[in-house]
Amino acid sequence: MNQCVQEADVIPQGQVKALVAKARLAQAEFERFSQAQVDAIVKGIGKYVYDNAEMLARLAVDETGLGVYEDKVLKNKSKARIIWNSLKDKKSRGIIGEDAENNLVFVAKPMGVVASVTPVTNPTVTPMCNAMFALKTGNAVIFAPHPKAEKGSALLTREFMNVVKRHGGPDNLVQTIVNGSIETTQELMRAVDVVVATGGGAMVKSAYSSGRPSFGVGAGNVPVIIDTDANTKEAAEKIVLGASFDNGIICSHEQFVLVPEVRYQETIEMFKATGKVWFTEDEKTIERFRELLFPGGRMNKDVVGKSPWELGAMLGLEISKSVRIILLPAKGAGEEDILAKEKLCPVVAMLPYKSFRQAVAYAKANLLLEGAGHSAAVHSNNEENIRLAGVELPVSRLVVNQPSSFSAGGALNNGFAPTTTLGCGSWGGNSISENLDYKHLMNVSRIGKVITGKKIPTDEEIWA
Repeated sequence: MNQCVQEADVIPQGQVKALVAKARLAQAEFERFSQAQVDAIVKGIGKYVYDNAEMLARLAVDETGLGVYEDKVLKNKSKARIIWNSLKDKKSRGIIGEDAENNLVFVAKPMGVVASVTPVTNPTVTPMCNAMFALKTGNAVIFAPHPKAEKGSALLTREFMNVVKRHGGPDNLVQTIVNGSIETTQELMRAVDVVVATGGGAMVKSAYSSGRPSFGVGAGNVPVIIDTDANTKEAAEKIVLGASFDNGIICSHEQFVLVPEVRYQETIEMFKATGKVWFTEDEKTIERFRELLFPGGRMNKDVVGKSPWELGAMLGLEISKSVRIILLPAKGAGEEDILAKEKLCPVVAMLPYKSFRQAVAYAKANLLLEGAGHSAAVHSNNEENIRLAGVELPVSRLVVNQPSSFSAGGALNNGFAPTTTLGCGSWGGNSISENLDYKHLMNVSRIGKVITGKKIPTDEEIWA
């Protein structure tokens, strides 16, 4: 008995050291692979998730108990598709470009071993995405999954390594922690060369405290403004699509809808007309939802990823299983109503505004309460108003006329880099204010030569 206990204690303690040592050997071999060899492996990883989207979605729902199977199938397919489409023509090995005007040559080099800390809310496409980025740039990767998603991580690791081996890659290029803990993840982050941390605020803060270069994310809490000139029916349909996706566990989904006062009732009717919205103006019922979502002022973990009918059942309310979101009028923005905070479930708050500037002020108040640096959305055809929102709001991305949860992380019809890690800049305590991409996981050497014929300005010209 004592021997078994001792062995069980030794394995977790030595796990990280062993994983990193094996990863370094694999990475040193993989670093010599050509662009074509690397791309074949990266494509194979994405294609595995695409081809097995249904099985992986079922595993994620069954293991974590979160989200919607059909939505996870769609997410697995769409993320695999758009990420590979973005990566397939990009140079990431050897000489990747030149700047003739400044006589510079750019050479890509790996960072080494990447730690990918993955959340329970996104147990499939986050490791897929991070593995594709890491391997695209010649690195090895080690996953640190949430304890409730270790089975899925183990499966992905095994299958990704099957892809690696089919293309002649080294053993242990992709690995995962087993029987993990907060302490194990922290040890991993201190031992690798770079960390990608997707998860709760405490884990992201820990990543930045690891002493290693790190990329994390901030909290989401997306306000969405419907402008006076917007097609209300189309806006409502897109908001329902975005806010309901995977039962609201996507960090970029719409949380709080701001509607012109003059079109408030019309907008409510458009939401109802979708056939997917449960709405009430009963203040006692709304207050019960506030207490359910935020007991003691903090988000209730038991509501995360639950469907509207499950949330209703918690309050003794009958809500049809065909309903995708619960829409509740708010008392105000920011500190005026706790419904202005992030809700990782399909509950959306709604508030009327008198002018577009007031809508922007409300959206800003919400973001400063929670979610600064992440994302906001606007449905508008008024370029002046769109740019006003872009200038005034403390966000890293403003999604225009699109379902935010489908688009903020990149899409085939917008210019955001396809990813599962959305940087939130200094507002969210992050090192980047853009979508994490493969380029963040590579070093670039610059070869600089004299610029032939360059006219050197005089001091008088410089200070003129």
